[in-house]
Formats: sequence, C-alpha cells, structure tokens
Amino acid sequence: MKEKIIAAYEALADRYDARIDHKPHNAYYDRPNTLKLIGNVQGKTVLDAACGPGKYAEILLAQGANVTGFDISPRMVELAKQRNKADGDFFVHDLSQPIHRFKDESFDTVFCALAMHYLKDWNPSMQEFCRLLKPNGSLVISIEHPFFEHLYFKSKKYFEVEAVKATWSGFGKRIKMPSYRRPLVECIQPITDNGFYIDQLIEPKPIPEFEKYDQRRFKELNAFPSFMHIRAIKRY
Repeated sequence: MKEKIIAAYEALADRYDARIDHKPHNAYYDRPNTLKLIGNVQGKTVLDAACGPGKYAEILLAQGANVTGFDISPRMVELAKQRNKADGDFFVHDLSQPIHRFKDESFDTVFCALAMHYLKDWNPSMQEFCRLLKPNGSLVISIEHPFFEHLYFKSKKYFEVEAVKATWSGFGKRIKMPSYRRPLVECIQPITDNGFYIDQLIEPKPIPEFEKYDQRRFKELNAFPSFMHIRAIKRY
C-alpha cells in the first residue's frame, strides 16, 4: 500500500502543484476551512504533516509563522522547497513514523490536510503529534468524511477500517490511489485516546469561488459533505 501511494504521488506531483492554487476541492473547500481552524499563526511554530507541494506553508509563512513540513513523496518535497524558496524547512518523512529530529513540545500547531486516510492505524501518529505539541497546542486535520466514503466506496463493512482504491482523473491522466476508509468512531477515538480533546468539528461547505470552477459539485457539496475538519487541543 505505502509503495503504491508514493508511486502515485510521484507520478502526479508536478501536475498537482500546477493546479493546487485553484483546484476547487483544495482551494475553495479544504483550504479555507482548515485555515479557519488553524487560526492566527503570527510568530508560532507550525508543523505541516504531509505538506504536498507546500501551498499551505506558503500561506502560513506569509502570515508570520515558522513552518516545517514533510511529505512521503520526494518530488512533493522538492516542489515545496521551490515554491517557498529559502523559507520554511521541508524534508522527506513517512507520516506513520516518529520524527526523531524534534524534541518534545517543539510546535504550537500541527496540522495534516487530507492525508490521514493513507494510514491504517492513526494511533502512532496521534501519539507523535501529542509529543511534538506544546501544552495546549492545537492539532488540525482534514479528512474525507466517513459517511461520504461509506457511500462512495459502496462499503458493506461500515465498522471496519477497510482498504479501498479510487481512480483520480483530475491531474491529466488517470491515477489509481489506494487509501483506507474508516467509520466515524475510528476518526474520533484515536484523537481522544492519545492526549487530546476535540475543540471543533466542521462538516464544511465550499466557499462561493468554488462555483465558478465546478457548478455541479458546488451544489452537491452544499447538500452533503465530502470532507470533515477537526481541531483538537493537547490536554497536558
């Protein structure tokens, strides 16, 4: 699974980067809702877990944050460095593994946008996020909504964490992307079991700019969510 995910992102990285500024689901659905939960970052240390081509980092650096980002795709990390010039610190790393280069309580905020579904077990990552955050630090994640995934993949095993595969066609050629679908409880319990309380949960709607790029999906997303956003606070 992991090797297939890396291969898929290496294949689409450049096209992903070229579209990231205005690709509707990213620019006008995920990003505004994630940034709303991240809040004011002026002077704060922020970890961008699974940073992709560095668009979030670009925004947060401009807002005065000290941003560190990592991604499992080497090409994505190259693109993040190119996008952000000498700003930020970006490196290749696997989201499922501890980050030994950082001491405990190194960051004010950790966020992970649309990447947790590539992990079968969230617990090790949540434990690491908790270790890396300062007391009362915030964790923000965006994920595919578990109810949307249950319908989209036509699952007959709602309560299981289930390997699934989607075909992406929005990046110039069709890419098969594997991931894991999970029930709502498996999105909540790994957070609350590993040192956090949930501060906010959003079932987002797209912002108006989305409609200019995709009227059909704009209407659909105003009727039923595809994503879910969570902010959690470190308890201790």
